[in-house]
Amino acid sequence: MFGYIRPAAPRLSGAENERFRSAYCGLCHTLGRRYGFFARFLLNFDFTFLAILLSLGESGTRACRRCAAHPCKGCGAMAASPALDAAADRSVVLAWWQLRDHIADHGFLAGLKYRLAALFVRRAYRKARAMVPEFDAAVQRHLRELGAREAEHCASLDAAAEPFAALLAEIATVEPDATKRRVLGQLFYHLGRWIYLIDAADDFKQDAKSGNYNPLRYRYGVDGNELSEDVKRALGETLDASIRQMAGAYALLDAGEWSPVLDSIFYDSLYGIGKAVLEGSYRKGARFRRYRDTSEEPI
Repeated sequence: MFGYIRPAAPRLSGAENERFRSAYCGLCHTLGRRYGFFARFLLNFDFTFLAILLSLGESGTRACRRCAAHPCKGCGAMAASPALDAAADRSVVLAWWQLRDHIADHGFLAGLKYRLAALFVRRAYRKARAMVPEFDAAVQRHLRELGAREAEHCASLDAAAEPFAALLAEIATVEPDATKRRVLGQLFYHLGRWIYLIDAADDFKQDAKSGNYNPLRYRYGVDGNELSEDVKRALGETLDASIRQMAGAYALLDAGEWSPVLDSIFYDSLYGIGKAVLEGSYRKGARFRRYRDTSEEPI
């Protein structure tokens, strides 16, 4: 995953921000417990978001946990749960195949950092693959399809994004309730589509320099390393369409205590992140408040 998804922190109370942090810390501890210390470095906001959605309906509790980042005071982390276990298993599988993709996309020297990371992740991946073999097989199937569409320089945004969207929709199969599973499948599908396209926009200049496939170049016939304002406007509209589809599915779920956090994501921050990426002001790893002004309107 890519680490794009986070709540609009300035619009949440201190308690609501701490609740999101509890999911982040809970998933971190779960990764460490199930896959060892180095697996904790796979943690990001996207995986935390998946863990929250999978935990809806569970009676989540928090406990003070100490770790290398909080050795003295500790932190309020979500207690161990089936949702966190499921999110951790799938996080490791997705992170492994993302690393493999980075290795394939870069030359030997540029890809050394990904090769080194893969060495530390390999053992965790093998364990996760044994835990969720069906999910691992589905990820590989969808990634092969994605590779085929990229190799043929697919010019359709929907067709190019579909394999990754379908890949994320596979996460919904962990939900035992059929109705909720369909809703989550729809939500995860459009989340995957949004992530694929926002990442294409974020990487456009780098892909133009390296010659890597980027669907925006072929869909809009861009010659150069800059997207025109007309292209940004059209792309913003299709990104927003996926957000509305996600929000529509989310409205069918009972988010309980997670409502403020998830509301801020579906109705606020995803729009702001999309706008920041298209404007070139987005910085991976930065806090959301650094690039989202509360007076901004959705794209």
